[in-house]
Order: sequence, then C-alpha cells, then structure tokens
Amino acid sequence: MVNYMKCSFCGREVPAGTGKMLVKNDGTTLFFCNSKCESNHEIRNPRQVKWTETYRKGKVKTEKK
Repeated sequence: MVNYMKCSFCGREVPAGTGKMLVKNDGTTLFFCNSKCESNHEIRNPRQVKWTETYRKGKVKTEKK
C-alpha cells in the first residue's frame, strides 16, 4: 500500500518516496511534488496561481454565489 502526502503548494497527491520534503527551523514540514512547486512556494500565493487546487476551490466558491 502506497502512502500519499499532499503537496504544500499545488495540493496534488505525492506518493511516498517521491518529491521533496522541507523541514523548517520551527518544525513545520512541507512536501513538494516537484521543483516547480518548491520554487513557487517562496514567491507566490497558491490562491492566485491557476494550476493549483486552492485556486480552483476558491474559484468554484465565488462562481456559485
């Protein structure tokens, strides 16, 4: 059975053993599916990037109102 983690930026499921894990000095753990998500995490807000899951969730909520 494969364990899945969620990418901290785009929200995509990442199989165990792939991607990157970043542990900050304060103890928070971030998982990234690829280097694109890792580099965008520092400079962008995922709610404003169209290919992320959080953008799509926010877009659906605003369209239904």
